[in-house]
Amino acid sequence: MWLSQLALTDGSRAVAFRTEDAARIVPGATSTRDLALDAIAAGRDLASEIASRGEGESVHLQAALTEGRMLAPIDHPDPAHLHLTGTGLTHLGSASTRDAMHQKATEDDDPTDSLKMFRMGLEGGKPAQGQVGVQPEWFYKGNGHSITAPGADLESPGFALDAGEEPELAGIYLIADDGHPFRLGFAQANEFSDHVLERANYLWLAHSKLRPASFGPEIRVGPLPAHVEGQSRVIRDGAVIWEKPFLSGEDNMSHTIANLEHHHFKYGLFRQPGDVHVHFFGTATLSFADGIASHPGDEFEITCPDFGLPLRNRLRQHGDEATPHAVQML
Repeated sequence: MWLSQLALTDGSRAVAFRTEDAARIVPGATSTRDLALDAIAAGRDLASEIASRGEGESVHLQAALTEGRMLAPIDHPDPAHLHLTGTGLTHLGSASTRDAMHQKATEDDDPTDSLKMFRMGLEGGKPAQGQVGVQPEWFYKGNGHSITAPGADLESPGFALDAGEEPELAGIYLIADDGHPFRLGFAQANEFSDHVLERANYLWLAHSKLRPASFGPEIRVGPLPAHVEGQSRVIRDGAVIWEKPFLSGEDNMSHTIANLEHHHFKYGLFRQPGDVHVHFFGTATLSFADGIASHPGDEFEITCPDFGLPLRNRLRQHGDEATPHAVQML
Protein backbone atom coordinates (compact mmCIF):
# COMPACT_ATOMS: atom_id res chain seq x y z
CA MET A 1 0.00 0.00 0.00
CA TRP A 2 1.13 3.54 -0.76
CA LEU A 3 0.04 6.79 0.91
CA SER A 4 0.14 10.29 -0.52
CA GLN A 5 -1.20 13.79 0.06
CA LEU A 6 -2.70 15.99 -2.62
CA ALA A 7 -4.79 19.03 -3.30
CA LEU A 8 -8.14 18.23 -4.89
CA THR A 9 -9.45 20.22 -7.83
CA ASP A 10 -11.48 22.41 -5.45
CA GLY A 11 -8.30 23.31 -3.53
CA SER A 12 -9.01 21.20 -0.44
CA ARG A 13 -6.46 18.76 0.93
CA ALA A 14 -6.82 14.98 0.96
CA VAL A 15 -4.94 11.80 1.74
CA ALA A 16 -4.96 9.01 -0.83
CA PHE A 17 -4.09 5.36 -0.48
CA ARG A 18 -3.17 3.20 -3.43
CA THR A 19 -2.98 -0.53 -3.90
CA GLU A 20 -1.96 -2.41 -7.02
CA ASP A 21 -5.58 -2.12 -8.19
CA ALA A 22 -6.69 1.46 -7.55
CA ALA A 23 -6.16 4.74 -5.71
CA ARG A 24 -8.82 6.17 -3.41
CA ILE A 25 -9.33 9.09 -1.09
CA VAL A 26 -9.18 8.24 2.63
CA PRO A 27 -12.51 9.48 4.05
CA GLY A 28 -12.16 12.14 6.72
CA ALA A 29 -8.39 12.51 6.36
CA THR A 30 -6.68 15.71 5.29
CA SER A 31 -3.15 14.86 6.47
CA THR A 32 -1.03 11.72 6.72
CA ARG A 33 0.15 12.82 10.15
CA ASP A 34 -3.38 13.10 11.57
CA LEU A 35 -4.34 9.78 10.00
CA ALA A 36 -1.34 8.10 11.66
CA LEU A 37 -2.06 9.75 15.02
CA ASP A 38 -5.62 8.41 14.88
CA ALA A 39 -4.31 4.93 14.07
CA ILE A 40 -1.86 5.00 16.98
CA ALA A 41 -4.57 6.21 19.38
CA ALA A 42 -6.87 3.38 18.27
CA GLY A 43 -4.12 0.77 18.46
CA ARG A 44 -4.39 0.03 14.74
CA ASP A 45 -1.95 -0.09 11.85
CA LEU A 46 -2.47 2.27 8.94
CA ALA A 47 -4.21 -0.27 6.72
CA SER A 48 -6.73 -1.09 9.46
CA GLU A 49 -7.33 2.59 10.20
CA ILE A 50 -8.03 3.27 6.52
CA ALA A 51 -10.31 0.24 6.25
CA SER A 52 -12.29 1.42 9.29
CA ARG A 53 -13.25 4.62 7.45
CA GLY A 54 -15.06 2.93 4.59
CA GLU A 55 -14.45 3.19 0.87
CA GLY A 56 -13.51 6.61 -0.45
CA GLU A 57 -13.81 8.05 -3.93
CA SER A 58 -11.43 7.03 -6.68
CA VAL A 59 -8.66 9.49 -7.52
CA HIS A 60 -6.26 9.78 -10.46
CA LEU A 61 -2.86 10.38 -8.85
CA GLN A 62 -0.94 10.68 -12.11
CA ALA A 63 -3.27 13.49 -13.18
CA ALA A 64 -2.74 15.23 -9.84
CA LEU A 65 1.03 14.94 -10.29
CA THR A 66 0.90 16.25 -13.85
CA GLU A 67 -1.27 19.18 -12.74
CA GLY A 68 1.06 20.07 -9.84
CA ARG A 69 -1.39 19.07 -7.12
CA MET A 70 0.69 16.43 -5.36
CA LEU A 71 1.98 17.52 -1.97
CA ALA A 72 4.81 16.08 0.06
CA PRO A 73 3.43 12.75 1.36
CA ILE A 74 3.73 13.95 4.96
CA ASP A 75 4.04 17.36 6.58
CA HIS A 76 3.35 19.11 9.87
CA PRO A 77 1.05 22.06 10.61
CA ASP A 78 4.05 23.71 12.31
CA PRO A 79 6.97 23.09 9.89
CA ALA A 80 9.51 23.63 12.69
CA HIS A 81 8.32 20.31 14.15
CA LEU A 82 9.27 18.30 11.08
CA HIS A 83 12.93 17.28 11.05
CA LEU A 84 14.97 16.44 7.94
CA THR A 85 18.08 14.47 8.89
CA GLY A 86 20.23 11.78 7.36
CA THR A 87 23.15 9.41 7.45
CA GLY A 88 25.98 9.03 4.96
CA LEU A 89 28.52 6.33 4.11
CA THR A 90 25.85 3.70 4.72
CA HIS A 91 25.84 1.96 1.33
CA LEU A 92 28.27 -0.47 -0.19
CA GLY A 93 30.14 1.48 -2.83
CA SER A 94 29.49 4.88 -1.23
CA ALA A 95 33.00 5.18 0.16
CA SER A 96 34.80 5.48 -3.18
CA THR A 97 33.03 8.67 -4.25
CA ARG A 98 33.31 10.29 -0.85
CA ASP A 99 36.92 9.21 -0.38
CA ALA A 100 37.88 10.78 -3.70
CA MET A 101 36.12 14.00 -2.71
CA HIS A 102 37.88 14.14 0.67
CA GLN A 103 41.31 12.86 -0.34
CA LYS A 104 43.95 14.65 1.68
CA ALA A 105 46.86 16.31 -0.06
CA THR A 106 49.53 14.38 1.81
CA GLU A 107 52.48 12.28 0.78
CA ASP A 108 51.32 9.24 2.70
CA ASP A 109 48.53 6.80 1.97
CA ASP A 110 46.56 7.29 5.17
CA PRO A 111 42.83 6.68 4.61
CA THR A 112 40.54 9.68 4.84
CA ASP A 113 38.19 10.06 7.78
CA SER A 114 35.37 9.20 5.39
CA LEU A 115 36.96 5.88 4.49
CA LYS A 116 37.58 5.15 8.18
CA MET A 117 33.91 5.84 8.93
CA PHE A 118 32.80 3.57 6.10
CA ARG A 119 35.01 0.75 7.35
CA MET A 120 33.55 1.15 10.83
CA GLY A 121 30.13 0.59 9.32
CA LEU A 122 31.28 -2.50 7.45
CA GLU A 123 32.69 -3.96 10.65
CA GLY A 124 29.99 -2.93 13.11
CA GLY A 125 26.94 -1.51 11.34
CA LYS A 126 24.93 -4.75 11.30
CA PRO A 127 24.85 -5.97 14.92
CA ALA A 128 23.02 -9.06 16.08
CA GLN A 129 19.37 -8.53 16.92
CA GLY A 130 19.01 -6.78 20.27
CA GLN A 131 22.54 -5.35 20.19
CA VAL A 132 23.72 -1.85 19.30
CA GLY A 133 26.10 -1.35 16.41
CA VAL A 134 28.54 1.41 15.58
CA GLN A 135 27.01 4.83 15.06
CA PRO A 136 26.96 6.25 11.52
CA GLU A 137 27.80 9.65 10.17
CA TRP A 138 24.79 11.88 10.85
CA PHE A 139 23.70 15.26 9.48
CA TYR A 140 20.93 17.82 9.87
CA LYS A 141 19.28 19.00 6.68
CA GLY A 142 16.52 21.32 7.79
CA ASN A 143 12.90 21.33 8.89
CA GLY A 144 9.52 21.40 7.19
CA HIS A 145 10.40 24.72 5.55
CA SER A 146 13.06 22.83 3.55
CA ILE A 147 10.62 20.44 1.87
CA THR A 148 10.04 20.75 -1.86
CA ALA A 149 6.86 19.09 -3.11
CA PRO A 150 7.08 16.47 -5.86
CA GLY A 151 7.06 18.26 -9.20
CA ALA A 152 8.04 21.63 -7.72
CA ASP A 153 11.35 23.43 -8.26
CA LEU A 154 14.33 22.62 -6.05
CA GLU A 155 15.74 26.04 -5.25
CA SER A 156 19.49 26.42 -4.88
CA PRO A 157 20.66 29.55 -3.02
CA GLY A 158 22.66 32.18 -4.85
CA PHE A 159 25.77 31.47 -2.77
CA ALA A 160 25.78 27.73 -3.61
CA LEU A 161 28.74 26.30 -5.52
CA ASP A 162 26.86 23.26 -6.82
CA ALA A 163 23.34 21.87 -6.92
CA GLY A 164 23.38 18.11 -7.27
CA GLU A 165 20.91 15.28 -6.77
CA GLU A 166 21.30 12.40 -4.32
CA PRO A 167 18.87 9.55 -5.12
CA GLU A 168 18.09 7.56 -2.00
CA LEU A 169 15.43 6.27 0.36
CA ALA A 170 14.03 8.02 3.41
CA GLY A 171 12.27 6.63 6.45
CA ILE A 172 9.09 8.44 7.54
CA TYR A 173 8.45 8.60 11.31
CA LEU A 174 5.91 10.03 13.74
CA ILE A 175 6.44 10.42 17.48
CA ALA A 176 3.50 9.21 19.57
CA ASP A 177 2.17 10.97 22.65
CA ASP A 178 4.32 8.76 24.88
CA GLY A 179 7.49 9.68 22.98
CA HIS A 180 7.74 6.40 21.06
CA PRO A 181 8.78 6.69 17.38
CA PHE A 182 6.55 4.94 14.84
CA ARG A 183 7.81 4.21 11.35
CA LEU A 184 5.04 4.86 8.82
CA GLY A 185 7.02 3.60 5.85
CA PHE A 186 9.63 4.62 3.30
CA ALA A 187 9.80 6.97 0.31
CA GLN A 188 12.18 7.58 -2.56
CA ALA A 189 13.94 10.90 -2.12
CA ASN A 190 16.26 13.49 -3.62
CA GLU A 191 18.62 14.56 -0.83
CA PHE A 192 19.81 17.61 -2.78
CA SER A 193 23.30 18.83 -1.77
CA ASP A 194 26.24 21.11 -2.65
CA HIS A 195 29.04 18.68 -3.53
CA VAL A 196 31.58 21.28 -4.63
CA LEU A 197 31.38 22.90 -1.20
CA GLU A 198 31.73 19.53 0.52
CA ARG A 199 34.73 18.61 -1.64
CA ALA A 200 36.55 21.81 -0.66
CA ASN A 201 36.68 20.66 2.96
CA TYR A 202 34.77 17.76 4.50
CA LEU A 203 34.16 19.87 7.61
CA TRP A 204 31.82 21.88 5.38
CA LEU A 205 29.61 18.81 4.96
CA ALA A 206 27.17 20.35 7.45
CA HIS A 207 26.87 23.48 5.30
CA SER A 208 26.55 21.47 2.09
CA LYS A 209 23.49 19.66 3.45
CA LEU A 210 21.51 22.80 4.31
CA ARG A 211 19.55 22.70 1.10
CA PRO A 212 15.96 21.78 0.23
CA ALA A 213 14.96 18.17 -0.37
CA SER A 214 12.10 16.37 -2.05
CA PHE A 215 10.61 12.96 -1.35
CA GLY A 216 7.63 10.92 -2.47
CA PRO A 217 5.23 11.44 -4.12
CA GLU A 218 4.13 8.35 -2.18
CA ILE A 219 5.06 6.56 1.04
CA ARG A 220 5.42 2.82 0.78
CA VAL A 221 3.72 1.46 3.91
CA GLY A 222 5.39 -1.57 5.45
CA PRO A 223 8.94 -2.93 5.74
CA LEU A 224 11.74 -2.04 3.37
CA PRO A 225 12.61 -4.70 0.77
CA ALA A 226 16.09 -6.17 1.31
CA HIS A 227 17.07 -5.21 -2.24
CA VAL A 228 15.89 -2.02 -3.90
CA GLU A 229 16.90 -0.85 -7.34
CA GLY A 230 15.91 2.45 -8.92
CA GLN A 231 17.04 4.79 -11.67
CA SER A 232 18.36 8.33 -11.39
CA ARG A 233 18.42 10.71 -14.35
CA VAL A 234 19.40 14.28 -15.14
CA ILE A 235 17.39 15.75 -18.02
CA ARG A 236 18.40 18.92 -19.86
CA ASP A 237 16.26 20.53 -22.56
CA GLY A 238 14.23 17.34 -22.81
CA ALA A 239 17.22 15.02 -23.29
CA VAL A 240 18.73 12.65 -20.72
CA ILE A 241 22.35 13.77 -20.17
CA TRP A 242 23.09 11.27 -17.38
CA GLU A 243 21.42 8.20 -15.95
CA LYS A 244 22.47 5.46 -13.60
CA PRO A 245 20.84 2.81 -11.43
CA PHE A 246 21.01 3.17 -7.67
CA LEU A 247 20.80 0.38 -5.12
CA SER A 248 19.46 0.41 -1.59
CA GLY A 249 17.92 -1.93 0.96
CA GLU A 250 19.92 -3.72 3.62
CA ASP A 251 21.48 -6.15 1.13
CA ASN A 252 23.29 -3.13 -0.31
CA MET A 253 24.02 -1.32 2.94
CA SER A 254 26.75 -1.40 5.58
CA HIS A 255 24.23 -0.68 8.35
CA THR A 256 20.86 -2.12 9.23
CA ILE A 257 17.87 0.21 9.23
CA ALA A 258 17.34 -0.65 12.90
CA ASN A 259 20.87 0.47 13.74
CA LEU A 260 20.46 3.78 11.91
CA GLU A 261 17.13 4.35 13.66
CA HIS A 262 18.61 3.56 17.07
CA HIS A 263 21.36 6.14 16.69
CA HIS A 264 18.88 8.79 15.61
CA PHE A 265 16.14 8.23 18.16
CA LYS A 266 18.50 7.63 21.09
CA TYR A 267 18.43 11.41 21.48
CA GLY A 268 15.47 12.62 23.51
CA LEU A 269 15.40 15.73 21.35
CA PHE A 270 14.09 13.53 18.53
CA ARG A 271 11.35 11.88 20.57
CA GLN A 272 9.09 14.87 21.15
CA PRO A 273 5.37 13.95 20.92
CA GLY A 274 3.73 14.88 17.63
CA ASP A 275 6.96 15.57 15.75
CA VAL A 276 7.56 14.16 12.27
CA HIS A 277 10.94 12.88 11.07
CA VAL A 278 12.11 12.27 7.52
CA HIS A 279 15.47 10.50 7.74
CA PHE A 280 17.57 9.99 4.59
CA PHE A 281 19.55 6.74 4.45
CA GLY A 282 22.31 7.67 2.00
CA THR A 283 23.34 6.75 -1.53
CA ALA A 284 26.25 5.46 -3.57
CA THR A 285 25.17 7.14 -6.83
CA LEU A 286 25.78 10.78 -7.77
CA SER A 287 25.93 12.46 -11.17
CA PHE A 288 28.54 14.77 -9.63
CA ALA A 289 30.89 11.78 -9.26
CA ASP A 290 30.71 11.32 -13.04
CA GLY A 291 31.63 14.93 -13.76
CA ILE A 292 28.11 16.29 -14.31
CA ALA A 293 27.59 19.93 -13.33
CA SER A 294 23.90 20.75 -13.10
CA HIS A 295 22.42 23.84 -14.75
CA PRO A 296 19.32 25.87 -13.85
CA GLY A 297 16.39 24.28 -15.64
CA ASP A 298 17.77 20.74 -15.41
CA GLU A 299 15.27 18.17 -14.21
CA PHE A 300 16.16 15.46 -11.71
CA GLU A 301 14.15 12.26 -12.05
CA ILE A 302 14.22 9.40 -9.54
CA THR A 303 12.18 6.30 -10.29
CA CYS A 304 11.80 3.11 -8.32
CA PRO A 305 8.85 0.80 -9.02
CA ASP A 306 8.65 -0.33 -5.38
CA PHE A 307 7.96 3.26 -4.30
CA GLY A 308 5.26 4.36 -6.68
CA LEU A 309 5.06 7.42 -8.86
CA PRO A 310 8.32 8.97 -10.12
CA LEU A 311 9.90 11.88 -8.26
CA ARG A 312 10.75 14.79 -10.55
CA ASN A 313 12.02 18.24 -9.66
CA ARG A 314 13.47 21.01 -11.77
CA LEU A 315 16.51 23.00 -10.59
CA ARG A 316 16.01 26.68 -9.98
CA GLN A 317 18.95 28.94 -9.06
CA HIS A 318 18.33 32.00 -6.89
CA GLY A 319 20.21 35.17 -7.69
CA ASP A 320 22.58 36.76 -5.22
CA GLU A 321 20.68 37.74 -2.12
CA ALA A 322 21.63 40.21 0.57
CA THR A 323 21.99 38.37 3.87
CA PRO A 324 20.40 40.39 6.68
CA HIS A 325 22.79 41.26 9.49
CA ALA A 326 21.89 40.63 13.09
CA VAL A 327 20.85 43.80 14.89
CA GLN A 328 21.77 44.42 18.48
CA MET A 329 18.66 44.44 20.64
CA LEU A 330 18.53 47.67 22.61
